[in-house]
Amino acid sequence: MKVHRALRMERCIGCHSCSLACARLVYKSFSWNTAGIRIRSTGGVSSGFQAVLCLACDPAPCAAACPTGAMAPRKSGGGVLLKKSLCVQCGKCAAACPVEAINLDAGGNPNVCVHCGQCIPFCPHDCLELVEAAAPAAPCLESCHVADK
Repeated sequence: MKVHRALRMERCIGCHSCSLACARLVYKSFSWNTAGIRIRSTGGVSSGFQAVLCLACDPAPCAAACPTGAMAPRKSGGGVLLKKSLCVQCGKCAAACPVEAINLDAGGNPNVCVHCGQCIPFCPHDCLELVEAAAPAAPCLESCHVADK
């Protein structure tokens, strides 16, 4: 299973090319506000940037919070998939995410990194990559209060 990681953010210049690529290629939009990856300043241009993206929690608190089953864990692991036809735009998935990786657009539709890697070639400084995760990880287990199974 491959998961998307921002491993070299010290190289990031805050150009948002990855966000724009995600919005255009994955979400068919022209705004980085509708991307699965977002770039934030860590306190000013001189202090660097942070990539906000799905941590691929297992179990996924966002999927557990979804009342319709529109957000479901990927069978192969590594994040969640969204079935837009089942989504009722309630925002519970975004509220359940411990790292605020799910962004709701103006219509209340969730945007989350699906670990596809389409944004990676658009990063001019090679900050992003897909890495092989040998076993499912639970990086947010304590912070999102999901009971261990």
